[in-house]
Amino acid sequence: MVTENAYAKVNLSLNIVGTREDGYHLVRMVMQSLNLADVLTFEKKVVVSGDASEEERIETLLLDKRGTDSDELGTLPLGSDNLIVKAARLLLEKYVWPKHPELGVKITLEKNIPIAAGMAGGSSDAAATFRGLNNLFELGIMEKDLMEMSVALGADIPYCIMGGTALSEGIGEELTRLPSLPECYILIAKPMISISTAEAYGGYDRIAGYIPRPDVDAQVDAVYAGSIAGIVKEMGNVLEAVTAADHPEVGQLEEMMMDAGAEGAMMSGSGPTVFGIFKDKEIAAKAAQMIENSGTAEQIFVAEPV
Repeated sequence: MVTENAYAKVNLSLNIVGTREDGYHLVRMVMQSLNLADVLTFEKKVVVSGDASEEERIETLLLDKRGTDSDELGTLPLGSDNLIVKAARLLLEKYVWPKHPELGVKITLEKNIPIAAGMAGGSSDAAATFRGLNNLFELGIMEKDLMEMSVALGADIPYCIMGGTALSEGIGEELTRLPSLPECYILIAKPMISISTAEAYGGYDRIAGYIPRPDVDAQVDAVYAGSIAGIVKEMGNVLEAVTAADHPEVGQLEEMMMDAGAEGAMMSGSGPTVFGIFKDKEIAAKAAQMIENSGTAEQIFVAEPV
């Protein structure tokens, strides 16, 4: 049995710099993984029947926070379209089933990262699946090769395999590892709405010419300098203008975090999750309690960079 943590991410900056011919947006952004994580467990299983279905060969189980089988997260189907199943199928078809067609895998997911929240929960689960099956079946695939094959399933997955602090370019698959952030605490608050990535990028295309843009290069310099003040100064997300226009909760959460002592606050990814960077853990915890009391967010966490 193998267990892998699938870490959430936030975007410390997000700029869109163009569009490929196939419609994919080209980005420049700084990504940061957090110790808020889903937990995936992988176990080998033997499939007796020669004509076993994919569901029998790749068995998935969703646990709730009590550790029991759950069907409450209806927005998280674990069928053939789920990124966990797609990642497992890719590795098994290429590396396991040609020699051992009788082998399958049971994957158990404990979901902690908010769903449809701009925190790469699905991509991180897929990344954990690539790492987990590589270890479970002792495939010996190098990390860079896992990253290269994973981009076919999603542009954020290579970053989630690597983790840490990184400059992300291209469609998200061109990665430059950056130094770790100075000690800080990240308050996460997801309002009671969900945003699809396609919806956010579609909205961006309609107003792209009117959106202020972050200086990603300056933020990278601040990361190298170990300056929280410099990192915060250059925070910016071009997708926030899209989501915040329809969902005032985003701006309200940012204002609440800043009033509570955050060094900076911003929406992550396509949203609607808002995060604030704090230098003091107690101040972050008090801000979390204030937001919980306000009823503005349904899921609230104080996390640390990893």
